[in-house]
Amino acid sequence: VVEMETAIGRHAKTNAIDAYGVINPKWKFVGAVNVICTLLIDMYYIIVSGYVLKYAVDFLVGSSFAPDSATYYNTFISDPIQPLIYAGILMTITVVLLSFGITELVEKVTKVIMPLLFILLVVCGIWALIKIDGAIDGLKFYLIPNFKTMAEIGIVDVIVAAMNQAFFTLSLGMGCMAIFGSYVKKDRSLMGESINVAVLDTFVAFTSGLIIFPACFAYGVEADNGPSLIFKTLPNIFNNIPLGRLWGSLFFVFMSFAALSTIITVFETLISCTMDLFGWSRKKACIVNCIALLVLSMPCILGFSVWSGFKPFGEGSNLMDLEDFAVNNI
Repeated sequence: VVEMETAIGRHAKTNAIDAYGVINPKWKFVGAVNVICTLLIDMYYIIVSGYVLKYAVDFLVGSSFAPDSATYYNTFISDPIQPLIYAGILMTITVVLLSFGITELVEKVTKVIMPLLFILLVVCGIWALIKIDGAIDGLKFYLIPNFKTMAEIGIVDVIVAAMNQAFFTLSLGMGCMAIFGSYVKKDRSLMGESINVAVLDTFVAFTSGLIIFPACFAYGVEADNGPSLIFKTLPNIFNNIPLGRLWGSLFFVFMSFAALSTIITVFETLISCTMDLFGWSRKKACIVNCIALLVLSMPCILGFSVWSGFKPFGEGSNLMDLEDFAVNNI
């Protein structure tokens, strides 16, 4: 699927909406759905990326995560101001880089940082398995299939959930691959590029699980907490590992660059579409989309504070669950 979307983009050499129309005018609506999905994802991905930046700053300045990392995280997201500030910082950096066409700087830095992040993930995973009591139980939970639970949930539902995760993490059905495909030269092998994307993405996801799930069992964090797991479990590991502040700082700084590169990726989809559809300059498209996204992200920012009383799926749910549901179904 990665190769297919990239091929469509390289063939069409245009924005995500028109790319499918080039293949067949009847399929132009597919591109429109892609862009809508990208917009919905951006509305909360930018906020979660702001969380990563917040933790990078906290580790660098030596903030305390007492009494425990889960309480620290919940206190942070319950503040209606801080998440907006950190999301705004990332969006400002993105707008500046895209407006002046200097994203190559982020690309060069990310090429160095990502291998270091891989190494750090592996080291932390090994340390967690060796040193943390209860880590083996978490490892079993992570790696051994539970067919009884799968049958209770429904095999089809499990498969669909896995496909949703695969599409999300590989940026499929969002127009991103089509946009980047339009920049790929004819001398590059799409099959080779697609394999690299899938293999590296799977490696990072798998290795992250080797750290997060053992830590969940060791520190009593529910494994179904979703995106918040990284913020509730990893600080506990870094608080107990030798030179933990250093490793925690490096990890979240590296993750901040990875998040920034992803924001640039998905934001470029919106930029290219608005430039082509409305004839806007790149700078105008960047500024308008930035403001629009920050406004549309308010439900995610305020969903844990001012609007925390709104529970779309009953007790325990929030506005982010509603957006996640919308994206998955699209």
